Amino acid sequence: METEAERDQHETESETNQQQSKLVAELRASVQAQHPAAKELDDSTFRRFLQARNLNVEKASAMMLKYVKWRKEAVPNGFISDTEVPNQIAQNKFFTQGFDRAGRPIVVLLGVKHFKGEIEEFKRFSVYCLDRVCARLPSDQEKFLCISDLKGWGYSNLDIRGYLAALDIMQNYYPERLGKVLLINVPFVFMKIWKIISPFIDKNTKKSLYIWWEAAPHPCRQVEGVEYSLSFRKRQKILLKLENKCGNLDMKEK
Repeated sequence: METEAERDQHETESETNQQQSKLVAELRASVQAQHPAAKELDDSTFRRFLQARNLNVEKASAMMLKYVKWRKEAVPNGFISDTEVPNQIAQNKFFTQGFDRAGRPIVVLLGVKHFKGEIEEFKRFSVYCLDRVCARLPSDQEKFLCISDLKGWGYSNLDIRGYLAALDIMQNYYPERLGKVLLINVPFVFMKIWKIISPFIDKNTKKSLYIWWEAAPHPCRQVEGVEYSLSFRKRQKILLKLENKCGNLDMKEK
């Protein structure tokens, strides 16, 4: 039998859902009036854009119109094929690895295997990766977990233009998809690169970022809104949990 507190919570959730449904309908009408192709998008897509703009219909509408136009130009066939990103695939740096305990698909990126190439192909590869992981999302899940392993990363792997391009695509065209990012085995030399990249990361994305440096003399700290840890023991514990759930993180995609 429900308690009074539980009934109040359910009523509040119901009112919130009703309000969001009303805003989704308002957003859909606004976007479709300006771009008929938006009628193919489902309500969950409209809801994510709304959430990304703090339920502001006007701002969400501008964001969605930009997305619809971009998608038509960047992915004219509706998907990116292997033949459009052969050089990126050959680097063997992107894998999917089961699901975490929250039911989110896991993506593993190996920074040491990334090398700067033709920027337009890398943009297509970013879409290729994001579309593939989104296609693996369970019906009750909208976000994924990304583990970016930078073990062995050096200046030969440096690609600031590529990093910023991928960040732009994810933040502007795949809002509310990123559940959490674990940057692991991060060398201290990466700090210089981080100072360049971090100003371009929005607040919502920063909340999802966790960084574990290679050295381990100090406990968890907070830098520029991003939580990171120098605790070797904590890092090993988290990786062990991930491996117990997903298997060896060096495994290739099944």
